[in-house]
Amino acid sequence: MLYMMKRVFSAILGAGLLLSPVAASAAPDAVFTSWRDNVAAEGYDVVSFFSGKPQLGKMEFSTRYEGADWFFTNRANKDLFLTNPELFAPQYGGYCAWAIAKGKLAPGSAEHWHVEDGRLYFNYNARIKRRWDKKRAKFIENADTRWPDLVED
Repeated sequence: MLYMMKRVFSAILGAGLLLSPVAASAAPDAVFTSWRDNVAAEGYDVVSFFSGKPQLGKMEFSTRYEGADWFFTNRANKDLFLTNPELFAPQYGGYCAWAIAKGKLAPGSAEHWHVEDGRLYFNYNARIKRRWDKKRAKFIENADTRWPDLVED
């Protein structure tokens, strides 16, 4: 039954529909991971985004942070992440930054990313990222305000 519910939910998200605002009693995890695993940032090395060339990480260079597994391309990137995880982790736990700005939750995609002012943001898909790019500063301001109320601590 749970498996079927996850498939239906996945199909709804695949159709491009965003979730309604989440009630406080049903708050999701602070870091977005897929249902099949507990991997953050879709397995990408979040440090590599800051060089402008995102790369998939390797399980052999992994760590756990905020209840999720994070992969890195090498030990140096893992060690750099561990010096200040909040600096490298995507904003809003890797959820879609545009959706957060709207007071909603949707998965973020490492394929639709942006680094601004030393902060990494993910968006749901290319169409949403184009919307995000048009009013990025305003969306960041809104998302920063709304994020704390959307997830568990």
